[in-house]
Amino acid sequence: MASGGAHHILSAVPAEPTTVPNGFNSSASHYELPDFSIDEYRPIKVVCIGAGFSGVAAGIRIPQRVPNVNLTIYDKNPGVGGAWYLNKYPGLACDIPSHCYQYTFEENPSWSAFYAPGPEIRQYLERVADKYKVHKYLKLNHELIGAHWDDGKSHWLLKLKRLSPSSTKENPQYEEIEDTADVLITSLGSLGRWDWPDIEGLKSFKGRVLHSAQWDVTDGHWEEGVKDWGDKKVGVIGVGSSAIQIVPALQPKVKQVVNFVRGRTWLATPFQGEKMAMLLKRDGSSQQNYKFSDEDKKRFSEDKEFYKEFRRELEADLNSVHGATLRGSKQQQGARQAFKENMLKKLAKKPWIADHIVPEFAVACRRLTPGPGYLEALCEDNATFETKQIKRVTPTGIEMEDGRHYDLDVVVCATGFDTSFRYPFPFVGRNGLTLQDKFTPHPRTYMGMCVDGFPNWFQTLGPNSAVGSGSLLVIVERQLDYAIKAVQKMQRERLRTVEVKKEAVDDFDAYLETYFPKTVYSEKCRSWYKMGQEEGRVVGLWPGSCLHAVRAMANPRWEDFNYELADPVKNRFYWLGDGQTYNEKTMTGDRAWYLSPEEVNVPPGKRAVSCRMGCD
Repeated sequence: MASGGAHHILSAVPAEPTTVPNGFNSSASHYELPDFSIDEYRPIKVVCIGAGFSGVAAGIRIPQRVPNVNLTIYDKNPGVGGAWYLNKYPGLACDIPSHCYQYTFEENPSWSAFYAPGPEIRQYLERVADKYKVHKYLKLNHELIGAHWDDGKSHWLLKLKRLSPSSTKENPQYEEIEDTADVLITSLGSLGRWDWPDIEGLKSFKGRVLHSAQWDVTDGHWEEGVKDWGDKKVGVIGVGSSAIQIVPALQPKVKQVVNFVRGRTWLATPFQGEKMAMLLKRDGSSQQNYKFSDEDKKRFSEDKEFYKEFRRELEADLNSVHGATLRGSKQQQGARQAFKENMLKKLAKKPWIADHIVPEFAVACRRLTPGPGYLEALCEDNATFETKQIKRVTPTGIEMEDGRHYDLDVVVCATGFDTSFRYPFPFVGRNGLTLQDKFTPHPRTYMGMCVDGFPNWFQTLGPNSAVGSGSLLVIVERQLDYAIKAVQKMQRERLRTVEVKKEAVDDFDAYLETYFPKTVYSEKCRSWYKMGQEEGRVVGLWPGSCLHAVRAMANPRWEDFNYELADPVKNRFYWLGDGQTYNEKTMTGDRAWYLSPEEVNVPPGKRAVSCRMGCD
């Protein structure tokens, strides 16, 4: 008789008395079978903090993949977007190709430019959130102000601040609420807590003082807010990616722009050039930031194969420059020569600026940006590049150490963010251990996602998560996938807690310490990669390439975690339930699901080998 062929005669067979082999029915192993099926998953409550790219993806993937889940996504802002909601400064744009800055599963063939403007990126996120109905999980205008692990109840107690019902625009009032989470996923990032510069007299300035992350001139597009600035003298402090975008945006719209710079930076050669000309079969190399034509966008939208290949080529190119981050490599030497030549060419009208901005440190030691139009803007007659030390801000402008004074109407502080990952609220794990203490003098994590002593907590874009080259969003997706796999394991195996082992954190820390000295990131340059310091621990970047990170996060090492069971029965196989599946017990649903297209993996007909490592 074939296997399984007894189904039609089972009802005719009389029941036999149950016998138990000697020694099996011991008090140590016997327990009553539970009344749940193996796939009758217990409810689980997941809370995500942040509604940027990570939070929106969580609102899509968690309900898709986790059954019986109660999901809430909190964000302190009134809308989705994260850093792209918070930042609204002039010239805000993506600094990698737009078509590489989108979800892998949600293509946008309508990007307006090679480096998309910030508002367009936020609109993309809003469309994605609408399409996948993420808003039903969102609670906006809710700011996390405390997270405490309750060991007795094995959940996170969260404190949040929100506007009270009696609040008005003229008189905002706040109230505190509490929530709990079986699993907490934070997407707080490193570019969401901005800092004012420590400059004497800043508060005494009688004109307008703005921070790049708090551009409040207008609620609309930044150009509306500066349309009357034609007679304004504007000072921009900084030479990071924000300042490099703000200066060329403001320069043609104001009477004078003064860029106060204390450091040096590399500006990358514009990416597109010959590559764009080849992919689009047209000449785009003369444009600083290629603007896609209606013809381009129509082809992207209608010719799916062409768009797919275009996107893959851009991603492949973006993932081909990791070698430049290694000390002494040929790619590093080539990049240094090409970038220097490009910068000198653009500074031909004011060549002396090159003496103060072209670095001695290696390319990519600090965050690299293409900076379209920045150097050209500095060469205009109404632009001043100031390299001397600022002494103080006065009521009417900025005074330098050598006594010179710039009269200004507006001071813009493009001075960066708090990148220490030590959040300005209590974050408390087991036994009163605080994250602030755990991250002093620098963050120590497990693959950037978990911390020992903090059960059931996962991060996206936490310490050592960003990449020096490649797509950041594929990292976001893979980190979220990792967290979801942990949530699925907790449900499937009925676990109360999942906590990374201290020795696993120690070993990852040792890997970091060994890897980074071989890279340009450990050279002396001030960078948010090193918490704003010139030297020290690299806490911002993954220890390897983008592709390396994607591979590393693909399959969780469950042996690196400790677990506690959720049920009072201390048997590791209690989760097997009553010996059946829910669909069998209820005689509902699909009872041949293993034959569905999603489950069946048909091997290739001719050659069932992987060519990932190369084939003849």
